[in-house]
Amino acid sequence: MGLKSDNWIRKMAREQRMIEPFVENQVRGGCISYGVSSYGYDIRVTNEFKIFTNVHSTVVDPKAFDERSMVDFTGDVCVIPPNSFALSRTVEYFRIPRGVLTLCVGKSTYARCGIITNVTPFEPEWEGYVTLEISNTTPLPARIYANEGIAQVLFFEGDEMCATSYADRKGKYQGQQTIVLPKV
Repeated sequence: MGLKSDNWIRKMAREQRMIEPFVENQVRGGCISYGVSSYGYDIRVTNEFKIFTNVHSTVVDPKAFDERSMVDFTGDVCVIPPNSFALSRTVEYFRIPRGVLTLCVGKSTYARCGIITNVTPFEPEWEGYVTLEISNTTPLPARIYANEGIAQVLFFEGDEMCATSYADRKGKYQGQQTIVLPKV
């Protein structure tokens, strides 16, 4: 399995619409960077957030998630409460080729502030907007800037095609258009 370069990412974005909208180069200067990097793609966070709240004293249960645990927020700057988290989604829509798997890691600018972005791998033939989990590990409120970089996606091409892709399995998060809460 090999890590793919910026030229491969550009080619796949043009030929297979792997990333839309696609930013050909790294955008910097006055913002948290996004776009193509040497061996990856820096994704942006949209301006739609679901901020975790404990107002209703519900239990966090991945098998029966209570939507009252989240407060919807739309805006250019989302403030995540101390020791809490928010869900959001990417600006970019992804179509992952069958022979590719991605790993996503948070950007160092946020990590150095105690903000961790968690995303599971994008499996072969998965497509959709990526739901992002953004954790504020600090005892202070933390700002997240919409339409700027939040994490980096690394693309790996397998030595051979997988026998069963995410699309073949009819994965439950296939084609997601919004921030999707956990489901079983």
